[in-house]
Amino acid sequence: MTTLLVTGGAGFIGGNFVLQAVADGLTVVNLDKLTYAGNLDTLATLKGNPRHVFAQGDIGDRALVAKLLATHKPDAIVNFAAESHVDRSIDGPAAFVETNVTGTLALLECARDYWRSLEGIARDGFRFLHVSTDEVYGSLGAEGKFTEHTPYAPNSPYSASKAASDHLVRAFHHTYGLPTLTTNCSNNYGPYQFPEKLIPLTIEKALAGEPLPVYGDGLNIRDWLYVGDHCAAIRRVLEAGRVGETYNVGGNSERNNITVVKTICALLDARRPLGDGRKRESLITFVKDRPGHDRRYAIDAGKLQHELGWRPTQTFDTGMAHTVDWYLTNQPWVRRVLDGSYRMERLGA
Repeated sequence: MTTLLVTGGAGFIGGNFVLQAVADGLTVVNLDKLTYAGNLDTLATLKGNPRHVFAQGDIGDRALVAKLLATHKPDAIVNFAAESHVDRSIDGPAAFVETNVTGTLALLECARDYWRSLEGIARDGFRFLHVSTDEVYGSLGAEGKFTEHTPYAPNSPYSASKAASDHLVRAFHHTYGLPTLTTNCSNNYGPYQFPEKLIPLTIEKALAGEPLPVYGDGLNIRDWLYVGDHCAAIRRVLEAGRVGETYNVGGNSERNNITVVKTICALLDARRPLGDGRKRESLITFVKDRPGHDRRYAIDAGKLQHELGWRPTQTFDTGMAHTVDWYLTNQPWVRRVLDGSYRMERLGA
C-alpha cells in the first residue's frame, strides 16, 4: 500500500498514526472535522510535506468523501474518526451517535461504492480498517480477559455508539463483501493526547500543583497501551490481517487508576519537584465516581500476536516515562489545544 485515506487523523491516535505512516514513506490523505480534540498543531512537522494531504470535513459528508476517494485513489481507508470521551458522552450522547454511527455508515457506503469501481489488483488489495475500543465488551470481574469472541455489552453512550459502528462494519463485509478489518484496543496513552483523559489531565494538574481528581476509590482497572505500539499494530493488521476479522490490541499492562496517578506523581517529583517540597501524592483527591463506571477492562491480544507477530515494545513503566517527558517538553502544544472550550474541568458528573 502506498496511499491511505485516514479519517480523524488530527486527533490523538490518528495523529500519531499519520506521523508514523508519513515517516515510513506512505502518502496520507487526512480527513478531520477539527473538533475540540482534533488539532493541526499535532501535524505541524508535516507542513509542506507532499505526502500529507489535509482536508477539513466530516466523514458524514458523502460528497466530500467520494471526491477524496476519486481524486487520490487510496489503497485503504483507516477510520479513526470518532467522539471518544465517556464523560462527554454522558453529558451529550447525541453527538456520539451522529459521528460514531451515522458518520461511520456514510463512510462505509462511500467505501463500498469506491471499492466496487476498482478492478484487478486494486480491488483485491483494498481494505477498510475500522479502529474501535475494548469498551464495547462491557466490564470484567476480577478474572479473565476480553477476546474477539466476547459478547458485546456496552455500558456507556460512547461504548454503545462504538458497538453500533462495529456491527455496521461487520454487516458491510457480510452483506456487500467489503474487505473490512476491525481492531479493538485497550486504553491508549502517549504524546498528543487531549488533556481531558486521565493521564494528560493528571500530568497537567500535577505540574500546576492542583488537586488530582480520582474517581471513586481509584481501583478501576484498565489495560494501558502506548499509542506508538497501537499504531504499529494497526499497520500490521492492515498489511496482513485476514479480511472480515477482528483483532484485539492490548498493552499487557493492567493497572488501576490510583496506581497510574501515583506513577505520574513519582515521575514528576523526580523531574520537576514542587517548590514547597511537597510530594505530589498529597494532591490526590477522591471525587464522586463516574455514572456507570466499568470496573475492569483487560485485553487478550493473543490472536494478533500469534497470527501477525505483533507485540508491544513499551512496558507500562517505559511508556509512562516517555509520555511524561513528552508533556514536559511540549507544554506550548498543551496551552494551544486548551483553547477555552475546555479548561480541565470535570465532565460527565
